[in-house]
Amino acid sequence: MYEAIRGYLREKEPLKAVVETNGISYRLSIPLSTYAKLPVLDTIVHLFLCHIVREDAHTLYAFFSKEERDLFETLLNLSGIGPKTAAGIVGHMDLDTFQRAIRSSDISSLSKLPGIGKKTAERLIVELRDKVEKKGILGEKAMQPLEKGVLQDAVSALINLGYQSVDAQKAVQAVFKNNPEASDLGRIITSALKMV
Repeated sequence: MYEAIRGYLREKEPLKAVVETNGISYRLSIPLSTYAKLPVLDTIVHLFLCHIVREDAHTLYAFFSKEERDLFETLLNLSGIGPKTAAGIVGHMDLDTFQRAIRSSDISSLSKLPGIGKKTAERLIVELRDKVEKKGILGEKAMQPLEKGVLQDAVSALINLGYQSVDAQKAVQAVFKNNPEASDLGRIITSALKMV
Protein backbone atom coordinates (compact mmCIF):
# COMPACT_ATOMS: atom_id res chain seq x y z
CA MET A 1 0.00 0.00 0.00
CA TYR A 2 2.78 2.46 0.95
CA GLU A 3 6.16 2.41 -0.79
CA ALA A 4 8.18 5.22 0.79
CA ILE A 5 7.99 8.50 2.66
CA ARG A 6 9.98 11.69 2.20
CA GLY A 7 9.68 14.49 4.70
CA TYR A 8 11.13 16.27 7.70
CA LEU A 9 12.40 14.14 10.57
CA ARG A 10 10.66 15.58 13.64
CA GLU A 11 11.42 12.93 16.30
CA LYS A 12 13.73 9.94 16.57
CA GLU A 13 14.13 7.24 19.20
CA PRO A 14 15.81 3.82 18.94
CA LEU A 15 12.59 2.11 17.74
CA LYS A 16 10.48 5.06 16.58
CA ALA A 17 10.67 8.02 14.22
CA VAL A 18 8.22 10.76 13.30
CA VAL A 19 8.34 12.14 9.76
CA GLU A 20 6.25 15.15 8.70
CA THR A 21 5.17 15.55 5.11
CA ASN A 22 2.50 17.89 3.70
CA GLY A 23 1.35 18.88 7.18
CA ILE A 24 0.84 15.30 8.41
CA SER A 25 3.19 13.63 10.88
CA TYR A 26 3.63 9.86 10.57
CA ARG A 27 4.75 7.74 13.52
CA LEU A 28 7.03 5.01 12.16
CA SER A 29 8.41 1.89 13.81
CA ILE A 30 12.08 1.47 12.86
CA PRO A 31 14.83 -1.08 13.47
CA LEU A 32 18.01 -0.05 15.29
CA SER A 33 19.99 -0.05 12.04
CA THR A 34 17.71 2.66 10.63
CA TYR A 35 17.90 4.70 13.83
CA ALA A 36 21.71 4.67 13.59
CA LYS A 37 21.54 6.16 10.07
CA LEU A 38 18.95 8.88 10.68
CA PRO A 39 20.12 12.48 10.19
CA VAL A 40 19.67 15.30 12.69
CA LEU A 41 16.15 16.47 13.48
CA ASP A 42 14.34 18.84 11.11
CA THR A 43 16.21 17.63 8.03
CA ILE A 44 14.68 15.80 5.09
CA VAL A 45 14.77 12.01 5.20
CA HIS A 46 13.64 9.33 2.74
CA LEU A 47 12.54 5.97 4.18
CA PHE A 48 11.06 2.81 2.65
CA LEU A 49 7.80 1.60 4.21
CA CYS A 50 5.94 -1.58 5.02
CA HIS A 51 2.35 -1.25 6.25
CA ILE A 52 1.33 -3.97 8.73
CA VAL A 53 -2.38 -4.40 9.45
CA ARG A 54 -3.45 -6.34 12.53
CA GLU A 55 -6.82 -6.59 14.30
CA ASP A 56 -5.75 -4.14 16.97
CA ALA A 57 -3.36 -1.84 15.07
CA HIS A 58 -2.09 -0.42 11.79
CA THR A 59 1.69 0.06 11.96
CA LEU A 60 4.08 1.63 9.46
CA TYR A 61 7.57 0.10 9.59
CA ALA A 62 10.26 2.26 8.01
CA PHE A 63 13.73 1.31 6.74
CA PHE A 64 16.69 3.29 5.51
CA SER A 65 17.21 1.04 2.48
CA LYS A 66 14.91 -0.82 0.13
CA GLU A 67 16.94 -4.01 0.69
CA GLU A 68 16.26 -3.90 4.45
CA ARG A 69 12.55 -3.40 3.79
CA ASP A 70 12.51 -6.29 1.30
CA LEU A 71 14.25 -8.59 3.80
CA PHE A 72 11.73 -7.55 6.48
CA GLU A 73 8.83 -8.45 4.17
CA THR A 74 10.44 -11.80 3.30
CA LEU A 75 10.89 -12.62 6.98
CA LEU A 76 7.21 -11.86 7.64
CA ASN A 77 6.25 -14.63 5.22
CA LEU A 78 7.93 -17.25 7.42
CA SER A 79 5.84 -19.03 10.03
CA GLY A 80 6.54 -17.89 13.57
CA ILE A 81 8.19 -14.58 12.57
CA GLY A 82 6.17 -11.48 13.43
CA PRO A 83 6.94 -7.82 12.70
CA LYS A 84 8.87 -7.19 15.94
CA THR A 85 11.10 -10.23 15.44
CA ALA A 86 11.64 -9.38 11.75
CA ALA A 87 12.55 -5.78 12.66
CA GLY A 88 14.90 -7.10 15.35
CA ILE A 89 16.70 -9.29 12.82
CA VAL A 90 17.05 -6.44 10.31
CA GLY A 91 18.17 -4.05 13.04
CA HIS A 92 20.81 -6.24 14.65
CA MET A 93 22.65 -7.80 11.70
CA ASP A 94 23.73 -6.00 8.55
CA LEU A 95 22.52 -7.46 5.28
CA ASP A 96 25.83 -8.88 4.06
CA THR A 97 26.50 -10.63 7.37
CA PHE A 98 22.96 -12.04 7.38
CA GLN A 99 23.42 -13.30 3.83
CA ARG A 100 26.67 -15.02 4.75
CA ALA A 101 25.10 -16.57 7.85
CA ILE A 102 22.26 -18.03 5.76
CA ARG A 103 24.57 -19.31 3.01
CA SER A 104 27.07 -20.86 5.44
CA SER A 105 24.38 -22.26 7.80
CA ASP A 106 25.82 -20.26 10.71
CA ILE A 107 23.28 -21.23 13.38
CA SER A 108 25.43 -19.74 16.14
CA SER A 109 25.32 -16.18 14.74
CA LEU A 110 21.62 -16.34 13.88
CA SER A 111 20.75 -17.67 17.36
CA LYS A 112 22.18 -14.48 18.89
CA LEU A 113 19.55 -12.32 17.16
CA PRO A 114 16.65 -11.13 19.34
CA GLY A 115 13.76 -13.59 19.39
CA ILE A 116 15.68 -16.28 17.49
CA GLY A 117 16.54 -19.59 19.12
CA LYS A 118 18.41 -22.55 17.64
CA LYS A 119 15.33 -24.14 16.06
CA THR A 120 14.17 -20.86 14.51
CA ALA A 121 17.70 -20.22 13.21
CA GLU A 122 17.69 -23.64 11.54
CA ARG A 123 14.31 -22.91 9.98
CA LEU A 124 15.53 -19.51 8.74
CA ILE A 125 18.44 -21.17 6.99
CA VAL A 126 16.28 -23.82 5.33
CA GLU A 127 13.52 -21.43 4.26
CA LEU A 128 15.64 -18.41 3.26
CA ARG A 129 18.66 -19.83 1.46
CA ASP A 130 16.91 -20.14 -1.92
CA LYS A 131 14.83 -16.97 -1.48
CA VAL A 132 17.87 -14.86 -0.62
CA GLU A 133 19.78 -16.04 -3.68
CA LYS A 134 16.85 -15.89 -6.13
CA LYS A 135 15.47 -12.50 -5.10
CA GLY A 136 18.86 -10.85 -4.63
CA ILE A 137 17.55 -9.21 -1.45
CA LEU A 138 21.01 -8.91 0.01
CA GLY A 139 23.03 -7.90 -3.02
CA GLU A 140 23.86 -9.23 -6.43
CA LYS A 141 27.37 -10.49 -5.88
CA ALA A 142 28.11 -13.80 -4.22
CA MET A 143 30.42 -13.50 -1.23
CA GLN A 144 33.49 -15.66 -0.85
CA PRO A 145 33.16 -17.83 2.25
CA LEU A 146 35.57 -16.98 5.04
CA GLU A 147 37.35 -19.63 7.02
CA LYS A 148 34.65 -20.95 9.38
CA GLY A 149 34.24 -18.73 12.41
CA VAL A 150 36.86 -16.10 11.51
CA LEU A 151 34.36 -13.38 10.64
CA GLN A 152 32.28 -14.09 13.73
CA ASP A 153 35.40 -14.18 15.92
CA ALA A 154 36.57 -10.82 14.58
CA VAL A 155 33.17 -9.22 15.27
CA SER A 156 33.11 -10.76 18.77
CA ALA A 157 36.60 -9.42 19.48
CA LEU A 158 35.56 -5.88 18.54
CA ILE A 159 32.42 -6.13 20.67
CA ASN A 160 34.54 -7.32 23.61
CA LEU A 161 36.75 -4.26 23.07
CA GLY A 162 33.68 -2.07 23.65
CA TYR A 163 32.44 -1.37 20.13
CA GLN A 164 28.74 -1.56 19.26
CA SER A 165 27.62 -4.70 17.42
CA VAL A 166 26.50 -2.80 14.30
CA ASP A 167 29.81 -0.87 14.12
CA ALA A 168 31.85 -4.04 14.61
CA GLN A 169 29.96 -5.85 11.84
CA LYS A 170 30.36 -2.92 9.43
CA ALA A 171 34.11 -2.65 10.10
CA VAL A 172 34.76 -6.38 9.62
CA GLN A 173 32.58 -6.36 6.50
CA ALA A 174 34.58 -3.43 5.10
CA VAL A 175 37.85 -5.31 5.71
CA PHE A 176 36.42 -8.37 3.95
CA LYS A 177 35.25 -6.30 0.96
CA ASN A 178 38.74 -4.80 0.57
CA ASN A 179 40.43 -8.19 0.93
CA PRO A 180 38.07 -11.14 0.21
CA GLU A 181 40.91 -13.62 0.72
CA ALA A 182 41.49 -12.47 4.32
CA SER A 183 41.61 -15.37 6.74
CA ASP A 184 44.09 -14.32 9.44
CA LEU A 185 42.06 -13.29 12.51
CA GLY A 186 44.72 -10.93 13.88
CA ARG A 187 45.05 -9.01 10.63
CA ILE A 188 41.28 -8.76 10.19
CA ILE A 189 40.88 -7.34 13.72
CA THR A 190 43.80 -4.91 13.25
CA SER A 191 42.39 -3.64 9.95
CA ALA A 192 38.86 -3.40 11.37
CA LEU A 193 40.08 -1.34 14.35
CA LYS A 194 41.27 1.31 11.88
CA MET A 195 37.72 1.59 10.52
CA VAL A 196 35.70 1.93 13.74
